Amino acid sequence: MTVTIEVTCRYCDQAEPERKHGTGKAGFPRYYCKDCQRTFQLNYRYNGHKPGMKEKIVDMAMNDSGVRNTGRVLGLGINTVMRTLNLWSPPFLQP
Repeated sequence: MTVTIEVTCRYCDQAEPERKHGTGKAGFPRYYCKDCQRTFQLNYRYNGHKPGMKEKIVDMAMNDSGVRNTGRVLGLGINTVMRTLNLWSPPFLQP
């Protein structure tokens, strides 16, 4: 019995032209998209690397959520939340 997984590029949403591209540090397989020529993973061990996590951190900051609360809710470290806010926050939030 063979199990097939439908792999779709997270950048360009193409389904067919992907191929395997080794494994990541955590051992999960990486894939290469022939259309946009980028590599990606389907599963991530650390929550901070998952797609859309940076946007969630900034959204929680805009909704007046604290750094410790954001880290606790999203399963991230406080330093990760602080670093993301310093790099990704809108210009009017910068000190």
